[in-house]
Amino acid sequence: MTALTLTQANTIVQAALAAAREAGHRPMAVVVLDEAGHLKTAQREDGASMFRLDIATGKAWASVGMGASSRVLAERAQGNPNFFTTLAATAQGRFLPQTGAVLIRDAQGRTLGAVGASGGTGDEDEAICLAGLRAAGLNAG
Repeated sequence: MTALTLTQANTIVQAALAAAREAGHRPMAVVVLDEAGHLKTAQREDGASMFRLDIATGKAWASVGMGASSRVLAERAQGNPNFFTTLAATAQGRFLPQTGAVLIRDAQGRTLGAVGASGGTGDEDEAICLAGLRAAGLNAG
């Protein structure tokens, strides 16, 4: 399996933040995790609150851990809140099933990691993550 490179991760973050600026979103944070949920790279824009990196990480960590976008996880959480509350507790609070993170997949569909963002609405966060993946030539999952 091909691993996510630091160059790819940095491209994702830079392009995501550029998309946020172009769209006029509030200051953002973007985090890229590898397939095991370990930090690859992260950036928090000037003016973004101190919670943004933690929220973006929680979204990405949930996504890579469950093998689904955080949008899908948020939808699943509505139907089974006790399970998702238990997941968050088991993960020591690092699990955040809220829209704003997507899986990073290669051309063969293998999961390489996840990218998460925080600072805007869930839809805005997700959109900049997708912009980052497009710029890096990777796919969302």
